[in-house]
Amino acid sequence: MSGTDSWGAMMTKVKWGVIGLGWFGEKHCEALSAIAQVELRSLCTRTESRLSELAARFGVTRTYRDYREMLADPELQAVSIVTMWDQHVGPALAALAAGKHVFLEKPMASTVEDCRRIVEAAKAAPGFFMVGHICRFNPRYALAKKEIEAGKIGRIVSMYARRNIPASVSESVLGKIGPIIGDGVHDTDLMLWFTGEKVQSAYAQTVSVRGLAHPDIGWTMYRFDSGAVGVLENAWFLPEKTPYLLDERMEIIGTEGSIQIQESGPSLTVCGRDGWRYPEATYWPAIHGTRAGALRDELTYFANCALERTPPTIASPQDSLEAVRACLAAEESAESGKTITVAEAAHCSIGPEGG
Repeated sequence: MSGTDSWGAMMTKVKWGVIGLGWFGEKHCEALSAIAQVELRSLCTRTESRLSELAARFGVTRTYRDYREMLADPELQAVSIVTMWDQHVGPALAALAAGKHVFLEKPMASTVEDCRRIVEAAKAAPGFFMVGHICRFNPRYALAKKEIEAGKIGRIVSMYARRNIPASVSESVLGKIGPIIGDGVHDTDLMLWFTGEKVQSAYAQTVSVRGLAHPDIGWTMYRFDSGAVGVLENAWFLPEKTPYLLDERMEIIGTEGSIQIQESGPSLTVCGRDGWRYPEATYWPAIHGTRAGALRDELTYFANCALERTPPTIASPQDSLEAVRACLAAEESAESGKTITVAEAAHCSIGPEGG
């Protein structure tokens, strides 16, 4: 596939940079390096040792500690922004203003107002913009969407989603973000996608077990435009010996049928000296020496959009805003103990640390 750059020359690869080189920023680098249509051109993080480490590993010579300097490169065409969510606004607005194609990791931002700023900037920008709602590229959810669109289960009336992780994994994360917005945003987005509706109200309860900055467990109930209900279970406190890193399930009930999705084991099981485990095989598995899965698929999709000059349609900026709006309403409900009308939560925030 090919397209033209701003000078009208033929492009065969998108020159891509990554801003934010934490655990998931590294996964972006691995996935981008495995995409034939992408040249990993530059890296940016404030941590010099991390910058040197990943630059050496991926053979990248253009490194930056300030994203503004990185965005000044006229040959850079696209960026992944993989900073913490409460640090998304600055680099996202700057990258859009610089005319780059912007792939922003979820959640879009830590307030609805900041989401609006990004959405408006994306509308006016020459480059394309997309938020990384990776579950839309999971084949099981994509196939479920196809069945729903074909009318196979009738009108959706009930949805339940479970997305839980071990306590050992969440311990370092809970200082920065809580389970409802941190993981519940995935299934909130899927429910919005499947129904084509908006969330009218949210009621949530949380449980703090370890006394960390954010609660360990969150349960949320949504009411949608049509009257359908959706329930999210986000327990970031699975036992240490849990044989998988993600317990992910969804059930969608319609007036004429239902769909069940189970992403965690036993689709792939391994028994070793330490007992049973279920390796992650969908989102970012390492296969044949490269990073594969839904992460690579969504980045490939966005790269092809850039090459073909075709705006992305699988996830719109407004979709991403609505997912954040609903999750923040749920966070507000958990704090107040009241059901929150989502429109009333339009300006809510959950603090400078994004939680």
